[in-house]
Amino acid sequence: MEYTPPGRMRTVEDFVERWHAIGDDLGADIELQGAAGPLGRSVELCGRRVGNRFAIHPMEGWDAAADGAPSEHTLRRWHNFGRSGAALIWGGEAFAVQEDGRANPGQLFLNPARDVTTDLEALRAQVIAGRDEMELAGEPYVLGLQLTHSGRFARPTAEGPAPRIVHHHPVLAARYGIDPELPLLTDIELDAIGENFVAAAKVAQRTGYDFVDVKCCHGYLLHELLGAHTRPGAYGGSFENRTRLFRRIVEAIGATCPGLEVACRVSICDLHPFAPDPKTRIGTVAGWDAHLPYRYGFGVDPSDPRRPDFEEPRRFLALLQELGIRMVNLSVGSPYYNPHVQRPATYPPSDGYLPPEDPLHGVAFHVRAVRACRGAAPDLITVGSGYSYLQEWLPQVAQYEVRKGHVDIVGLGRMVLSYPDFPADVLAGRPLRRKAICRTFSDCTTAPRHGLISGCYPLDDHYAALPEATRVADIKKKLRPS
Repeated sequence: MEYTPPGRMRTVEDFVERWHAIGDDLGADIELQGAAGPLGRSVELCGRRVGNRFAIHPMEGWDAAADGAPSEHTLRRWHNFGRSGAALIWGGEAFAVQEDGRANPGQLFLNPARDVTTDLEALRAQVIAGRDEMELAGEPYVLGLQLTHSGRFARPTAEGPAPRIVHHHPVLAARYGIDPELPLLTDIELDAIGENFVAAAKVAQRTGYDFVDVKCCHGYLLHELLGAHTRPGAYGGSFENRTRLFRRIVEAIGATCPGLEVACRVSICDLHPFAPDPKTRIGTVAGWDAHLPYRYGFGVDPSDPRRPDFEEPRRFLALLQELGIRMVNLSVGSPYYNPHVQRPATYPPSDGYLPPEDPLHGVAFHVRAVRACRGAAPDLITVGSGYSYLQEWLPQVAQYEVRKGHVDIVGLGRMVLSYPDFPADVLAGRPLRRKAICRTFSDCTTAPRHGLISGCYPLDDHYAALPEATRVADIKKKLRPS
């Protein structure tokens, strides 16, 4: 399939023409207004008024020590988050609440054998130092910590996957070779995991974080629990049961950590898993009709899991509001089994597939999902995702979406790995540095899929100089068609 990546569109008019071809409901502002416009409008977060509408998404580097201590690479990444100038640092990166809940052996986690307080203080200090470097010391901002358990995608050691599942998913079990008889996490085990979420929140509050994100996205444990329609007992079946653990965690944090805000990043809808076609490597959704009605996801049409169904997601957002949550970060899908939607890219990671459509459709899916759900809980501050693929034209779409009231804050992920001060440049009205713009090469995903640390090897000199850069290049070379 042929399409033109945004970076090859030489004028904003060329981009807008293509963006409108994806859907006439999509818009972009031709003229940017910087800090004087919608992206520089203040908003109240965690009891303070901050001065812009940019957020940095939580991103893992797969680069902590085996005991969970942050490495020089971890500290550098958080320093860059501070340099970004974004008023909201959403979670920094995923912090596992227990050792077996890590998604990789290099993930930060709540290790009772070491002083985690010192670790979190060091990371926060790097954000502050990065802001000081950009002369932002007097500008208010908000910093959170994302709390997670990886569930089905747990991989706490180099020995390989060690899934902890909450319900049997026949499609994912076949794809990842999970024993269909693998025991489910018991209700007692889930209760214990919930207690560790609360314990981690206490440490975050003690070390000066403004909020914690109780993570419900991308196929990890709490997100998978939202789709546990077939699970028996107190944590499965009905909507009330599938949200029970989440509610208990939020309520317990509120009771034990007064003053600490709770937020949630949620995959607001899921889709049936995709897989590469054996001949073309293009992503396909074959077999979607083999398990109807489809009862293995959240926000999925049970009669056709290729499509979202926003009824329950809207109900979940209303629940967040009832629980006193003020901020929600909306994503879609999973980077493991439908990355072309969750993380639109021109170049797939090594375990991915070629995009089955122009990746701009993936960006549009994110934008429309936020719009579709926003009215369900009008008091929530919403953060949108999926913008990095827009490349040069990200500011034009971001300004339009905020100006129209479709989203409150624009979240950036991969973009700030290669170009950490992207938000600062947009707000200052400076020309973008084209050579630093993320081109979605997916090295930041390919590397950790092969046990290497994550980073932007093509565009960040820090990673390009590491020995891992050669290994990543060799992995990609082997994937190229002969």
